[in-house]
Amino acid sequence: MRAKISYAVTAAVLVFYFVLVGSRGVMLIQSGTLLTVTFGVAVLILPVIGVWFLWQNTRFVHKANQLAAELAAEGGLPVDELVRTPSGRIDRDSADEVFARRKAETEAAPGDWRSWFRLAVAYHDARDTPRARKAMQRAIALHEGRQPAT
Repeated sequence: MRAKISYAVTAAVLVFYFVLVGSRGVMLIQSGTLLTVTFGVAVLILPVIGVWFLWQNTRFVHKANQLAAELAAEGGLPVDELVRTPSGRIDRDSADEVFARRKAETEAAPGDWRSWFRLAVAYHDARDTPRARKAMQRAIALHEGRQPAT
């Protein structure tokens, strides 16, 4: 729940920023000189890119949460079997051991979105966020019946 609140607050701040920057871009364009119009157009590009990025990220999170809910309903969510340090951090060797099992499971069933979801969780636990995201994107694509990007 805490992550959802943080995400919502961050998204709201970003939207406010996009509106603010966009209004400045419009003001520059309305000035009418070649230089201010050029800067105004350049300034308007930033919020467009930001909105696109925010939308893509929100869609990704929503779809990943849908997969998690479906997997939970099936009783297939990965069990937290990781050893933790006294401070609560995941022990690296424990994460590597679980990751090896998840990787073998995924190699045995490369077309199963469930195994890719669990592999994404294992990547995340091993602190490999880029690979976790790629594995989750593959799980989403397989779940939707699309050919995943390689």
